[in-house]
Amino acid sequence: MRFGLGSNDVKYKFLFAGGGTGGHLFPAVAVAEIIRDKIPAAEILFVGTKSKIEGRVVPKLGFNFKSIWIKGFSRKLTMENLLFPLKIIVSIFQSMLINLKFKPKVAIGSGGYVAGPAIFSSAIFGAKIILIEQNSFPGVTTRMLEKYADEIHISFDDSKKYFKNQAKIRLTGNPIRGKLSEVKKPEALDKFGFVSSKRILLILGGSLGAASLNEAAANSVKKLEEAGLQIIWQTGNLYYKRYEALSSSSIWINPFIDEMNYAYSACNLLLARSGATTIAELLALGIPSILVPSPNVAGNHQYFNAKSLEEKNAAVLIEDKFIKEKLFDSVIDLIFNDQKLRELSKNAKSMAKPDAAFIIAGNAIKLAEN
Repeated sequence: MRFGLGSNDVKYKFLFAGGGTGGHLFPAVAVAEIIRDKIPAAEILFVGTKSKIEGRVVPKLGFNFKSIWIKGFSRKLTMENLLFPLKIIVSIFQSMLINLKFKPKVAIGSGGYVAGPAIFSSAIFGAKIILIEQNSFPGVTTRMLEKYADEIHISFDDSKKYFKNQAKIRLTGNPIRGKLSEVKKPEALDKFGFVSSKRILLILGGSLGAASLNEAAANSVKKLEEAGLQIIWQTGNLYYKRYEALSSSSIWINPFIDEMNYAYSACNLLLARSGATTIAELLALGIPSILVPSPNVAGNHQYFNAKSLEEKNAAVLIEDKFIKEKLFDSVIDLIFNDQKLRELSKNAKSMAKPDAAFIIAGNAIKLAEN
């Protein structure tokens, strides 16, 4: 049951909770930035974990940030798991105090364990609740918070069947930040020192990197170069030193790509994990892709993400256990097949929901006004 706290002079007060990874954080940031642009006087507060990505990124973006003491339950047997019940209790108490003081009109949860206590507390204190689910198979936090939600915005049509109350569901897409836009091909090529006469493969494994994907790439990049390809390879911070010696005039290697729109605009084909943010971006830009789901994520959600695209002929799926043996042939077979590239691009764009952030921000504003 919800109960209010009396009058509040500020109508536009929004609490955002979600994080642990960029995949959970940046959809919330995309919505928050639009609210801030539309209503500069709006008060926006992010709740997260100080030691995770949100603790570093949110303050730099100019948003207020409050941290709570919470960490996800490890699937391995660790001493830290013994503290999990205590952390839940403490984080709920902290979230209650934050909500009591801030008094949000609308709370937006974008997934990750940190969203649970914060959004639950917002619901208890009478805020309207919006949930953003990025993955094809909804996360445990979203499913636990479903009964408190006024709206649940999903990215894949496949997600509908996992929710009990279909009236709350909106097939809106995964919000992406407005700064992601295509640049002209010559400008993108100049960024990496590449020529227009050769095709370009973009390899992404996330900000930290993906061990098996990097290893498979390392085994194939020189052969791919000999086959006439140019390669943009984001290794992740953990693996850069291991592979930097493989760089050449045709192989651009870096731990992280700050301006991803240049890499997307330059490439003919993307090889990547199938995290929700990567998928939202490749759909928005219509990038042909080979997706290699990480086997090390909760609920195997990356596999379901990639499977949703494969079933619509919008991407090629290769399971992680096969990528080492299949990478070279799969890339060569696809990157020189113009018809297949066009099909994947067209089908990817047909699945895109580029206005997701605007729609969710608009709905949040309406809920605040009502």
